[in-house]
Amino acid sequence: MLNAKQLELERLFADPALSGATPRSLSMAPDGSRVTYLKGKAGDANRLDLWQYHIKEGKHSLLVDADSLISGAETLSDEEKARRERMRLFASGIISYSWSKNSDALLFPLNGDLYYYELRSKSAKKLTDTSEFETDATISPTGRYVAFIRNQNLFVLEIASGKETQLTSDGGGDIKNGMAEFVAQEEMGRMTGYWWAPDDSKIAFTRTDESGVAEVVRNEIYADEIKLFNQRYPYTGTANAKIQLGVVALKDGSVNWISHGDDEDIYLPRVDWTKSARYLSYQWQSRNQQQLELRLVDLSNNQQKVLLSESSKTWLNLHDDLHFLANEQGFIWASERDGYKHLYHFDFNGKLLRQLTSGNWVVDELDAVNEKQGMVYFTGRKDTPLERHLYQVSLKDGNIKRLTEAGFDHALVMAKDGSSFIDSFSNVSTPTKVALRGLDGKVLTWLEQNELNSSHALTPYHAELTAPRFGTLKAEDGQTMHYRLFAPKTLAQDKKYPVIVSVYGGPHAQRVTNSWSARDLYLHYLVQQGYLVFQLDNRGSYNRGKAFEDPIYLKLGEAELNDQIRGVEYLRSLPYVDAKKVAIYGHSYGGYMAIMAMFKAGDYFAAGVSGAPVTDWALYDTHYTERYLGHPAQNAQGYTDSAVFPYTDGLKGNLLIYHGMADDNVLFTHSTKLYKQLQDKGLLFDMINYPGSKHSMFGQPVQTHLHKSITQFFDRHLK
Repeated sequence: MLNAKQLELERLFADPALSGATPRSLSMAPDGSRVTYLKGKAGDANRLDLWQYHIKEGKHSLLVDADSLISGAETLSDEEKARRERMRLFASGIISYSWSKNSDALLFPLNGDLYYYELRSKSAKKLTDTSEFETDATISPTGRYVAFIRNQNLFVLEIASGKETQLTSDGGGDIKNGMAEFVAQEEMGRMTGYWWAPDDSKIAFTRTDESGVAEVVRNEIYADEIKLFNQRYPYTGTANAKIQLGVVALKDGSVNWISHGDDEDIYLPRVDWTKSARYLSYQWQSRNQQQLELRLVDLSNNQQKVLLSESSKTWLNLHDDLHFLANEQGFIWASERDGYKHLYHFDFNGKLLRQLTSGNWVVDELDAVNEKQGMVYFTGRKDTPLERHLYQVSLKDGNIKRLTEAGFDHALVMAKDGSSFIDSFSNVSTPTKVALRGLDGKVLTWLEQNELNSSHALTPYHAELTAPRFGTLKAEDGQTMHYRLFAPKTLAQDKKYPVIVSVYGGPHAQRVTNSWSARDLYLHYLVQQGYLVFQLDNRGSYNRGKAFEDPIYLKLGEAELNDQIRGVEYLRSLPYVDAKKVAIYGHSYGGYMAIMAMFKAGDYFAAGVSGAPVTDWALYDTHYTERYLGHPAQNAQGYTDSAVFPYTDGLKGNLLIYHGMADDNVLFTHSTKLYKQLQDKGLLFDMINYPGSKHSMFGQPVQTHLHKSITQFFDRHLK
């Protein structure tokens, strides 16, 4: 392309997005008639409206314009702000919605109230109009009611009459009903604390008591003020919230409390109903996360049984891959008991009938079950760990068939019966496209083709982007690690290039994939500025099996750093790499890795940029930290060795640390504690602190300033 041009840094974070306007929160109506999604306005990509694609009519249309219901600035409660931060939701307008079972209506929150949109009348009815905030709203399975949380209590509202019923009354202060506690939201991926019975007759809910959790004063520093928050924060090694599981009947508000044993120092990470309102299941997890039980409660007599138990000498990863079959015909469950996450078929008493998938590869998630056809649909990495694909496996014979096209990474939304699926797919050269497909893989319709035509924002720059080169290296224990190297199309002869190692390195993450990511555009920008960029998924990272994850157990920052050093040794073997000009850059766990690299491996890294780093694991929460480091009372040395402070004297190169001053995930204290030690020792470093910014550093002005600063830092020290 004659007029192709290089990326401009300011353009990376401006609207319209260079990666294209792919729809958000894709969902399929239960009857399969239409696909709904959220889409930003033309003038504001983060002001979201509700749209639909009607399959029979073959056209897109706007269902609800958020501005037609409320315009101007929205007011959010502190609880809702925190909830959105943990969900990484950075938008206004309609930010979530849910379908009724009959596919005739949708429910969504807006500005603290609830709205109910009926397809027949093409109008949105305001269900609540209060000064309080209604959160975590859901439509009941039959579509008769809406449940929600208000003032830390659980309510239901009958849609036809508008009648409200308060189901719990003691919520407030340290007591929260129907709400996920902090570690459930932040670390377990559980954003709710209540679950409808299939027939609307009752709701299971959690009651959490945070009175035993240490109360801390957390500050958030803004440009013109400092906000102080009294927060119950479960630092590692300290008390968690106490949790009860109850079932409340809608007819009379009576509560049946479910006993989970005498040990109160446990977790309840998941709750699920079977197809019958008679049986409720819950997952019981030990505090050390090495034991997990799937328990079933017969609510007709309150008798419980353990359907299955999982155990590990390190830790157990949680998942959402439980599906109860109709008529008590058993259930599908995911387990890592053979070292890799696979699917298993059990009967209703917990007897193993068949392991459905097996091999040295992992299942990502269970997507759908077609019980009539005896077919299970799941995403996994059977063909390559670098790509997610959709597969089907038969309950009868275990035969597996891949249903998606190789050479792309696929994220899916399946129809409930598995008859079709929404496919969001991409690779390192192709921005995300979204299609509705049949099970044969054929495109039924495009939801967003995202073509790189003359009107696409990326088109002027695309020809100058070069796909990264993939490869593998061996870790010190012989396991295979995957890497990506971003480099110019043509390497200049007799030139030695500086290299930036882009790292995350922490558990439950994978960076080296054959997929498109908007954040990779900054890596392409660095290449165009004369750098090579290297990414390596070290041991401890995800989607490679437990043996690949477990080396980090009881001591963080050691195996991961050894693997990144192995990557630098490989880079040094390349004739076009300047061995004296290798830098490292990461955010969050990647920020922690960057500091450990600068302190412990100064002979390998000349410069480092650390964003929002964990510096002291004693300052982090129970569920995440104890999963990997154990309880500090049993592993005090591991906590000391995994912090950055014992190694500060090893700093040789140039270090930049940045942090959001309102971060409520990795608290700003992590950085200020390190600043003080470095200053006391007379060790020079650079810092940039962002007033009002949270952990995600969201916002175009902040992102532009941050990446300009990072680029200038590298230019000063590597060129």
